Amino acid sequence: MENHTGISEFILLGFTDIRTLQILFFILLSVTYLLTITGNVVIVVITLLDHRLQTPMYFFLRNFSILEIGFTTSVIPQALANLAMGSKTISYIGCLTQSFLYFFLGTTEFFLLSAMSFDRYVAICNPLHYSVIMNNHVCMLLVLSSWVGGFLIIMGTFALFLYIPMCGQNIIDHFFCDNGPLIKLLCGDTRILKFVGFITAVFSLLGTLTITMVSYSYIISTILRIPSAIGRQKAFSTCASHIIVVSITYGSCIFLYIKPTSSSGLDLGKGVAILNTVVSPLLNPFIYSLRNKQVQEAITGVWLLKKL
Repeated sequence: MENHTGISEFILLGFTDIRTLQILFFILLSVTYLLTITGNVVIVVITLLDHRLQTPMYFFLRNFSILEIGFTTSVIPQALANLAMGSKTISYIGCLTQSFLYFFLGTTEFFLLSAMSFDRYVAICNPLHYSVIMNNHVCMLLVLSSWVGGFLIIMGTFALFLYIPMCGQNIIDHFFCDNGPLIKLLCGDTRILKFVGFITAVFSLLGTLTITMVSYSYIISTILRIPSAIGRQKAFSTCASHIIVVSITYGSCIFLYIKPTSSSGLDLGKGVAILNTVVSPLLNPFIYSLRNKQVQEAITGVWLLKKL
């Protein structure tokens, strides 16, 4: 591929050329990344060890945390290495791998979020048949379909991207190998690639969001028909964490990849990318754990067991 493109590495312009600010960004990103990995690893371990969390909801949550670990790791370590060394380069293969993993894992998250919304729909709207509908086989099938669907959707666009040669330029005005800056480096007619990328984004982003919104329209309608206020509050609390995560994840991605961008919005786009790649994966485990009594009790139980 190096011979085909004539490029062996890319230059990531990153956030700033001021060394003091680079060190500051390195410290902030390092702390945030470590908290993100720690929080999501805790969710994975707790949902595996505690028998009370062996339910479909926590099975999906565990897989979502695994995705979040991979998603943020596909981008942040390279950015940290560049900030620490004052470097701006990434290899050609490393750049393409980073871009593929970023969009593959991100797309898989959309499918998994829609599967989680379906799980909440069955739990709230059809509780008597919940254990029958959401059995182990169905849960495994939904998770596997999310991974396979994410891979197949991104693979088509990625293969089309590799088919178009690059012009020899290698400067990317971002802190990671995002698709927009990479497409600008391609020679020839990129209209088909952009169209396919747009359709892919609409299907994976807005398509899964539609499924989630339809599920929650039925959920909210069912909750409002519950006669007691306590019952409505309890039912809504089981969905509140998922609603918050969906809002953060979809909101940042729609801004980045559906909203048309301009040169004046590059810095804003980098800020939203930080929200999408670092802040959102950091908040997710804390949103679920701090709002969920069962997870809090499971964490406390494991901590006390270690003390003994």
